[in-house]
Amino acid sequence: MSAPETDLHGSHGGHAADHSLDSFGDASASATRVTPGNALRPEDIQLQQDRPSDAVARYAVRLGDDALILAQRLSHWISRGPELEEDIALGNIALDQLGHARSFLSYAGLAWDKSEDDLAYWREEEDFRSLHIVEQPNGDFAATIARELIVSIYQHLLYTRLLDSSDATIAAISAKAVKEVDYHRDHAIQWTLRLGQGTEESARRMRHALTTLWPFVEEIFLDEPLHAELGDAGVAPSTLRDEWEREFSAVLDEAGLEIPTVPFAMCGGRLGEHSEHLGFILAEMQVLARKHPGASW
Repeated sequence: MSAPETDLHGSHGGHAADHSLDSFGDASASATRVTPGNALRPEDIQLQQDRPSDAVARYAVRLGDDALILAQRLSHWISRGPELEEDIALGNIALDQLGHARSFLSYAGLAWDKSEDDLAYWREEEDFRSLHIVEQPNGDFAATIARELIVSIYQHLLYTRLLDSSDATIAAISAKAVKEVDYHRDHAIQWTLRLGQGTEESARRMRHALTTLWPFVEEIFLDEPLHAELGDAGVAPSTLRDEWEREFSAVLDEAGLEIPTVPFAMCGGRLGEHSEHLGFILAEMQVLARKHPGASW
């Protein structure tokens, strides 16, 4: 899989892009294409001799599944965005997420002699470990932006912390991903401000989107026994919550929006217990590989 070269790291509005991580890998890299410099590519991961431990592989699957399912959701906006620039922007964000998924799943597969395609196309629904929030329907544009804001702030904090992972490959993948997610976060912030401070209708839609998605936030920050097994190789999600809430709340305050007061949902995505939506996503994503196994072009 490859994609055209894209530049996703400019500044937008009053929020400058974060260049503090430019020393890691290739600062102009996109996770979906072969890049020059020392940026780690999925193809490099597939050839490396060091295999992850079973715990690290299971952790990489969780990160890869979140990115893969979110990429599938966002790709549906191509040709459906509210303006041409958003068609391109959301398509590029989807491609970045797909690139992150390729890297994490390629690395996980080394532990079990499986390829990224084996893990993407040949697992059943109950074998996926994605969060419920990435499985939710796109809804309208406001709902997609609200989800992007929630997830991109979380991923940016997560990948920043994983730069210090004791697993060198997890750290290298995160070094590449965090620079791209910095753009995703900035894109979501700018649109949250535009919609929240825009018309009465745009603000209403953002409030509705936040209320609809808020029940799935709790699952993001739940620790598992796996995180204790990982030690310094991973990050316990609960340790990110306070900083996530400060950053998320600051954006909503500036946009004139509020955190919803609705109860959290019972979610078990990390256990393979998914919403009703994942089966439909996988049916579309996996159909070609399963109908024509082994096909190449």
